[in-house]
Amino acid sequence: MSSPVRLPFYGGERSILKRDALYVKVSTDSGLCGFGPGAASETTAAMVNDGLRELLVGREVGDPSGFPAEILAKFGSKAFVAAGAVELALYDLWGKAEGCSVTDFLGERKQDAVRCYGSAGMYQSAEEYAAEAAAVCEAGYVAYKYRPALGPEEDVRTVELMREALGPDVGICMDAHAWWRMGDKSYGAETIEEVARAVSNLGVTWLEEPLPVEDRAAYAAFRDKKIVPVAAGEHEHDVEGFRELVEGGCVDFAQADVSHHGGFSGLSEILGICESSKVAFAFHNWGTALETVADALIGSCFTRETAAWLEYPEYAHRDSRVMYPYALSDELVPDAPRPVNGELALPDGPGLGVTVDERMLEKYPYQPGPWSIFELESPPSKLALSGDHALPWADEEGG
Repeated sequence: MSSPVRLPFYGGERSILKRDALYVKVSTDSGLCGFGPGAASETTAAMVNDGLRELLVGREVGDPSGFPAEILAKFGSKAFVAAGAVELALYDLWGKAEGCSVTDFLGERKQDAVRCYGSAGMYQSAEEYAAEAAAVCEAGYVAYKYRPALGPEEDVRTVELMREALGPDVGICMDAHAWWRMGDKSYGAETIEEVARAVSNLGVTWLEEPLPVEDRAAYAAFRDKKIVPVAAGEHEHDVEGFRELVEGGCVDFAQADVSHHGGFSGLSEILGICESSKVAFAFHNWGTALETVADALIGSCFTRETAAWLEYPEYAHRDSRVMYPYALSDELVPDAPRPVNGELALPDGPGLGVTVDERMLEKYPYQPGPWSIFELESPPSKLALSGDHALPWADEEGG
């Protein structure tokens, strides 16, 4: 960022310093290359470059679906994220070699376009949230996601103002990931239920991660009350976690993405769990346009009844009225499709069907250090976020 983006919330302030990106490139002796999005963290980069790279030397281009399992057997669960990123690049390479889309290998397309919701809404006032929601939905989205963190009464008022601004037909997705991370101001189960009941008649599409993510019993109990639909999954560490979440009756919407949850193999299995349990799936998607395309491609191989939604981040370089800019997201993949009236058409080219502009490595050189800082009022503390996911938090020195 040209200067830190400062975002006050109930009990503290968040500062956005930069945004990181990571992609994996796999090259062949013939010069053919495959690319895949990965979780933007130094840990992932180190695992790919120092642990997985040598395992690919001498291999033939072909079906990579067994690669993640091979890596997990060798390195354990710590390699889950990195293995998925490499697998995505291998699929892109395989598709280019065969002259076909990766969807031909993944069960073929059941959707020609995937439905998107516009996502922005970083911590701001109730009035600013409502104005931003209206601005984002001018593009034709039928749902908007934001991150409430103003305190219980203001969080309710925000939804009321959004409903006035959006009219009756646009869904409101509440991503409550801050509610259990605001120090002494964190919401307890009783407060969460009160807020949920207060907004239950205002067209809430889902309430996302209102509770600590590891508390399965609390999620199941909250969902059983049928106040508002419940979404979670972004912070799961493996496929079995999603099985517990879905089959345990914890969610109405399961959420994952190719970069953090095992590439195409992991997402195929997670979507299959949702399909058999008749639980809807909504992609978490907060990286570059390369991740957006990869998510859309695997989502298209399932019906909309299962693969219901794809998150589309509306960064400020696309619309100055929203959030903060992340121009690298689009410049890295200049030919990536954009949503039209909330629908993202799929690329038809070989592999992932898009081009990665590697000149971005020079234009946006990597800057070490956390991309976001959280400062809490009580107890007084400063927490740094490394990587592009919302957990774990670490001390500033740990990164």
